[in-house]
Amino acid sequence: MQSFRTELENPVVEKDILDLEKKIRLFREGKIDDEKFRSLRLARGVYGQRQQGVQMVRIKLPYGKISTQQLSKISDVSDEYATGNLHITTRQDIQIHFVSLDRTPQLWAELEEDDITLREACGNTVRNVTASAMAGIDPKEPFDVSPYAHAVFAYFLRNPICQEMGRKFKIAFSSSEDDSAFAFMHDLGFIPKVKIENGIEIRGFRVVIGGGLGSQPYMSDAVTDFMPVNQIIPFAEAVLRIFDRYGERNKRHKARMKYMVQEIGAEELIRLAEAERLALKNKTFEISTFEHETVIPNQEILSAEISNPLKYEQWLKTNVFPQKQPDFVAIGLRIQNGDIKTPIARQLIHLVKTAAADDIRLTNTQGMLLKFVREENLPYVFEELNKLNLAEPGFESMADITSCPGTDTCNLGISNSTGITRELEKVIKNEFPDLIYNTDIKIKISGCINSCAQHAMASIGFHGSSMKIDKMVAPALQVLLGGGPTGNGAGVAADKVIKVPSKRGPQVLRDLLHDYQTNSIEGELFNQYYNRQGKIYFYDLLNPLGDTKTVKPDDFIDWEHSEPYKTEIGVGECAGVMIDLVATLLLESEEKLDNADASFKAQDFADAIYYAYSAFVHTAKAMLISENIKTNTQAGIITDFDQNFVANNKIELHLSFEDLVYQINQQEPGEEFAAYYIEQSKLFKQKAADFRNAQLLEKTII
Repeated sequence: MQSFRTELENPVVEKDILDLEKKIRLFREGKIDDEKFRSLRLARGVYGQRQQGVQMVRIKLPYGKISTQQLSKISDVSDEYATGNLHITTRQDIQIHFVSLDRTPQLWAELEEDDITLREACGNTVRNVTASAMAGIDPKEPFDVSPYAHAVFAYFLRNPICQEMGRKFKIAFSSSEDDSAFAFMHDLGFIPKVKIENGIEIRGFRVVIGGGLGSQPYMSDAVTDFMPVNQIIPFAEAVLRIFDRYGERNKRHKARMKYMVQEIGAEELIRLAEAERLALKNKTFEISTFEHETVIPNQEILSAEISNPLKYEQWLKTNVFPQKQPDFVAIGLRIQNGDIKTPIARQLIHLVKTAAADDIRLTNTQGMLLKFVREENLPYVFEELNKLNLAEPGFESMADITSCPGTDTCNLGISNSTGITRELEKVIKNEFPDLIYNTDIKIKISGCINSCAQHAMASIGFHGSSMKIDKMVAPALQVLLGGGPTGNGAGVAADKVIKVPSKRGPQVLRDLLHDYQTNSIEGELFNQYYNRQGKIYFYDLLNPLGDTKTVKPDDFIDWEHSEPYKTEIGVGECAGVMIDLVATLLLESEEKLDNADASFKAQDFADAIYYAYSAFVHTAKAMLISENIKTNTQAGIITDFDQNFVANNKIELHLSFEDLVYQINQQEPGEEFAAYYIEQSKLFKQKAADFRNAQLLEKTII
């Protein structure tokens, strides 16, 4: 790890990687609590796999943008540290699997040489900021949202307000009212708008809040129909501060933003966020758009003889899209299961350098989009893609199914999602070939209820499950119908209809499609047909497939497996020793105060204040735990500390703990207040340490 000090120019990144290496070593020595270490590594993109002793590494690529150089570096890293496979996710990240934990710091350092980060790709942080893959070239867009998505990503990366929230936080930017980035199912979603004032075009966004999928989908609530672009980052910061302070922390399944919105209402959440305005680092935040303009390649005309005219015509109709820039088109690549091997990726890099802009976009449907291809070069590009098996027609059609890795690698997977995806795509290709032209019906398959493949917002969705049949257990699929975006930041969640053995998934699809083709009205979209017929109609239609009395031996074997199915729970790392959690929390408070001092020295007073605030909360939590008092939200910790320590003079303060701590949102984040607040946090930490030492001494004497 010592070499990182000289190889990386960015000292902040270097410190991050050295810190990861240090924490891995301490974890191996049993000096860091397992939960604390898990939180730390997740916030650095290192995620435990189903297979014991190896990790999945998630590479964070803001709004899915990746250059050929970055794709080349990720391919090199995958070959060296993983399996030579790149998995594209619905959040426009790339994941690599079967990585040794001890090698993750070196892996990260190599990625950072090309400005690629792992930071906050997982964990209770602001996850990758996603955006429409067509952003910047979409004929329907009011303006390019890419620079705004990038600005939000950059602003909250390593930002102290969102490092240890109760749960993850997801943000999306759509390029138009079509909402192809699915703003409606995000914690914060942005739809671009323009208005004219005094003859001048003003840019802004329709903003929605509190959406989410998982076991209980919730569609977002509207914040405003027009928020000026220089207000989106201050607003997002205020919302994150409120989520950090009041968000649930004990009940993980109730800790997402959507539950806070449901509990207190969007109006009250917005009011609380507005009350944070005084404490914000920036009351407005101007976002530059110039540096994000794509350089249009000066390409020569490339010729080729079409080897498969029928496939080429299908490809032109389904995978090629006009750009708002004349004479250029974008090309969509279907990537089955989101998996692309590194040799193919390297050949694709060569093609992009030859015939497209150096700006590949990963899509939220696990595909790729090439930009600025000249229309005259389409035959050449098709032939080159066809050689790589990347010219399959039906990009983002019904035939292009989204799926997560499921039981292949994920701890939470219940049944196989990748194998059934391949089977359903075969059914469509062989039995319903014209559906490559259908972009209305979307199929999405997750390995469990958590919706990584976004099954809960699909026209036809499946998630992995299991069925107990007599004394045996069969792999199963929960079937969901009728979900998807309705436009302009709104959408509907799919209904759970029926559960069937997994091996019957293909017949479920056949029955649904035959019924739709037979009984729908001309021009009636699938979700319109579903709503007209109703959930009970489809339950009755599929009920014979859910009948457990007709199971066959094959129903007890999952897709692409040969052994009988059994439910398995992935095993995570274990620290191996008992840890003093109170001491750990106090040590973390000390680290936060060190960060506060460093930020103050850099004259980043708002960050310094927030680090001091976090130290207050961590210290108070440590004291409450020392007295066997359960803790939950930060706001609850502050209240409970007053009741259990200040009210009975166990720890004396010159004012209530609540009044002391909440000065954070009553003062401008300037130098004078920052110095005072940090000092108060240090004094409080010292009083808590003295109390803890006395407590331990008393226990020793007893």
